[in-house]
Amino acid sequence: MSFLSVVLDGKAMPAEEGIAFWKRFSAWMEEHPGDLGGFAKSEGLASVHPEMVDGAPVLVASHTAAQKGYTTAPKRETKGKRRN
Repeated sequence: MSFLSVVLDGKAMPAEEGIAFWKRFSAWMEEHPGDLGGFAKSEGLASVHPEMVDGAPVLVASHTAAQKGYTTAPKRETKGKRRN
C-alpha cells in the first residue's frame, strides 16, 4: 500500500493523522460522490482537493484557499523529493 499523505496549509500531516484523514475522505466521497466542498466543511476547512505528487496521491487541504471543483487530480513532480 502506498503512503497516503495529506498537506494541510502547506505542511505535511503526521502519517497516522493523514491516514485517518484519508479514511474519512474516502467514506465521505463514497456517500457523497464529488462533494469535495462538503467534506472540507465537515472537517472545518475551506477546501480539500486531491493531487498526484511524484506518482503518489496527496490530499491538499486548507483553512483559507478556495475550494476547487471536482476534477481529475493534477500531477506534480517535486524533482526527486517525495512528500510525506
